Amino acid sequence: MSAVSWENVLVLQTSFLGDTVLTLPLIDELKRRFPIKKLSLLCLPLSRELLQDHPAIDEIIVDDKKKADRGIAGVRRKAAALKAKKFTLAITPHKSLRSALLLFLAGIPTRIAFRESRGWFLYQALARRDPARHDVERNLSILQALGVSVEECQRAIEFPVPATIQDAVDHKLRALGMTAGKLIIGINPGSVWPTKRWSSAGFAELIQMLRQKFDCQVLLFGGSDDNTVVDEVQNRCGRAAINLVGHIGLRELAAAISRCAVFVTNDSGPMHIAVARKVPVVAVFCATTPALGFYPYSNDAIVVEKKLACRPCASHGGRRCPLGTEDCIRQVGAETVLLAVEKLLDVDRHILRSPAESFQPEFVTV
Repeated sequence: MSAVSWENVLVLQTSFLGDTVLTLPLIDELKRRFPIKKLSLLCLPLSRELLQDHPAIDEIIVDDKKKADRGIAGVRRKAAALKAKKFTLAITPHKSLRSALLLFLAGIPTRIAFRESRGWFLYQALARRDPARHDVERNLSILQALGVSVEECQRAIEFPVPATIQDAVDHKLRALGMTAGKLIIGINPGSVWPTKRWSSAGFAELIQMLRQKFDCQVLLFGGSDDNTVVDEVQNRCGRAAINLVGHIGLRELAAAISRCAVFVTNDSGPMHIAVARKVPVVAVFCATTPALGFYPYSNDAIVVEKKLACRPCASHGGRRCPLGTEDCIRQVGAETVLLAVEKLLDVDRHILRSPAESFQPEFVTV
C-alpha cells in the first residue's frame, strides 16, 4: 500500500443502525490517532438522524440503498457524488460487494477493508476479521492494515448528547407525565426481526412486577415500525407505562435513554445506544446468540437467554421461527428478567463487577 493521505477520509458503514453505533469506536480511534483533516461517514438515513451531532464526524453522507440509491444506477450515481468529494482514503468494515464496488467506482486512491469482504479484490489493503470477537473489536481490527492492533485502541462506545437536546427531552418527558425524583426503567420491546423480540406478554408482566416492587416509572421505547408491538405491551399492562413512540425521534432517543436507571431490551440498535450512554442494560436474546458478537459491550449489563440447540436460527434473526415453536421467546420468564434488573440496581454490585475495561456482560441462561 502506498503512503496514506489523511486529508479527506471516508468511513462507510451502511448496515443496520446498531452496526453503525458499533462502528463509533473505530471512528473515534481514527480521529485520535491520525492527522485527519476531515472525516465523513457514509451511512443509511436512520443512522444519519441519530449521529448528526457526533463530534468525531465532520460530515454525514446518506446512502439510501433500499430506495433512492438502490440498484446499479443508484450505485453509479452515489459513486459519482463521492468522486466529486475527492476522498483520499476510504475505510469500511462493511463486507458487501456493493460497498466495495461503490468505493472502487468513486476512484478513492486508498481503500481498506476486511479480507473476508465479498469484494476483497477491489481494495488496496486488507485486515483479518476475527469472528470470535465482539463487533466493536472486529471493527477496530481493520486498523491492523495501518499497523495498529485492537489492544492499542480505546474500545468504549462514546455517544455524547448535546445539552440542548437533553434539556428538550427532559421537558418533553415531564410533559408526558414523568415525575422528578422517581426511579425510571426503560423498556424496548421492538426489534427489526420478529424472532428477536421477547413476547409482549413477557414485557407486560415484567412492567407490572417492576411497578409493584420498585414503585418506578416505566418508559416504553420504540421506532415508528414498533407501534403495534409497543401498543400491545401497553394494553396488556394496563397502561402502567409512558409510551414514547411518536413523541421522540432518533436524535432524542439517546437523551431519553440516559434518564433510565436500567434499560430492558431485545437484541437491537437501542441496546447499543444504551451501552454508549453508560446505562445498565438487561438484554433478552431470543433467536440470536451473544456468540455472534453483538451482545451489549459493557460490564454493566446482563444477557438473559434460553439455551437451545436451534439457536441461532439466523445471523440477524428471521421473520418466523423455522421450527414453529418460538421456544427461545416463550421459555424466558418475566421473573428471570426481573432478577437481572434487581441485580443491576444493587448499589453494592460494583464490588463484584469485572473491570470496566473488560466490556464483558454477565450471561444468565434459563
